[in-house]
Amino acid sequence: ELTTVRVQDPRVQNEGSWNSYVDYKIFLHTNSKAFTAKTSCVRRRYREFVWLRRQLQKNAGLVPVPELPGKSTFFVGGTDEFIEKRRQGLQQFLEK
Repeated sequence: ELTTVRVQDPRVQNEGSWNSYVDYKIFLHTNSKAFTAKTSCVRRRYREFVWLRRQLQKNAGLVPVPELPGKSTFFVGGTDEFIEKRRQGLQQFLEK
């Protein structure tokens, strides 16, 4: 069985506003019989990854949960380099 997940297409929402944020397209493809849909695609923002990690930690027992890429205190997230680095970190999180 094979499952592939990709984090791609980051988009800045509410650009130029104090409440701007970046969301990412999450694409999943699998041939696993455990999934009824073999492909799915959603957009998620960083804080939803934080929520997911917390839920995994609650149920993980002694299994370590992967780290997320760091959060910026101010939205320097507008820089292309920061957005790409975070995208790569989110990709690694989901792969693990």
